[in-house]
Amino acid sequence: MKKFVFASVTLLVFTLQARSQGCVAIRGGGSSCNVSGQQIEAGSWQFNMGYRYFKSFRHFKGREEQKERLKENTEVINWQHLLDLSVSKQINNRWSLLVGLPIGVNKRSSLYEHGRTERHNTRSFGMGDMRIMAYRWMIDPAKHSKGNFQLGAGLKLPTGDYDYKDFFENVGPNSNGELRPVDQSIQLGDGGTGIAVELNSFYNFSPLAGLYGNFFYLSNPREQNGTRTYRETLSPVLANEAIMSVADQYMARIGFQYNFIGSLKGLSGSVGGRIEGIPVKDILGASNYFRRPGYVVSVEPGLVLQQKKSIFFLTVPVALERNRTRSVTDKAATITSGTYRHGDAAFADYAINLGYSVRF
Repeated sequence: MKKFVFASVTLLVFTLQARSQGCVAIRGGGSSCNVSGQQIEAGSWQFNMGYRYFKSFRHFKGREEQKERLKENTEVINWQHLLDLSVSKQINNRWSLLVGLPIGVNKRSSLYEHGRTERHNTRSFGMGDMRIMAYRWMIDPAKHSKGNFQLGAGLKLPTGDYDYKDFFENVGPNSNGELRPVDQSIQLGDGGTGIAVELNSFYNFSPLAGLYGNFFYLSNPREQNGTRTYRETLSPVLANEAIMSVADQYMARIGFQYNFIGSLKGLSGSVGGRIEGIPVKDILGASNYFRRPGYVVSVEPGLVLQQKKSIFFLTVPVALERNRTRSVTDKAATITSGTYRHGDAAFADYAINLGYSVRF
């Protein structure tokens, strides 16, 4: 059981969030499962709280960074503070249920959205999309504490505002500006009811060291949410980007964990790889309208501290590769205009994840 406790702590803290680091708008309606539930009794509850911060400002087309944006001071900057709250209940030694809700505070600074003359900010604040998940360990933990894997499935509900508005300077018929929906990257929700699936696994070489792996995919069958982008006012070529798409998203992670002993007992460290992104095309439904598909590959070091019924964690995924892939509308605009089009997106260098979990 001791080996299993080490592994389950790792799975808990490293699956708390699946969110992007920039304009590729991964809101992460899930991946906050109660994978540590097998070390608590049936009927017990667990409260999880995760905080995520990043600043995105480096623009990419494909894998190529547009370094001139920083030199010309034309980069778009996003700041995100996200508080992810969830409560889970352990049904028995295999099954657990979770309900979670994120709360976001976002700010976006740009030139092109405000008449291209001066830099201005838009903001959003409020709750995001709720998720309701069920999880099951597929191997009896009473007989197999060295390794196990867990499957999860559930719904992401459109509780977050996907038409959040703020004031845009120097746009519209009135020279004083206009109230418009904020950019897709800082909208609080996406407007779709999604189907979420997860796979969480671990394998311990010894009580001190082991491997972990996580996979998360959110399918959003809804094609578009009706929220206007106003991108068609920037150029006639962008007419097919006038409405926001409701995109799928994914995340995968694998890594190594080491549990310290002696005076550092209760502390563990880890390092792993992480990829997260939005696909060009969804698994279910059409993939037209405006989205910024792409992905980030990161190295993710972390620390976990376990004290009795509480767990604290810190992870800092650092981007190794950023790729803004071509969307369906990029390709359609290329055909319509006869000129190659490849939209860009801003990415962060790193993100900071802090978390706390307590059983009661």
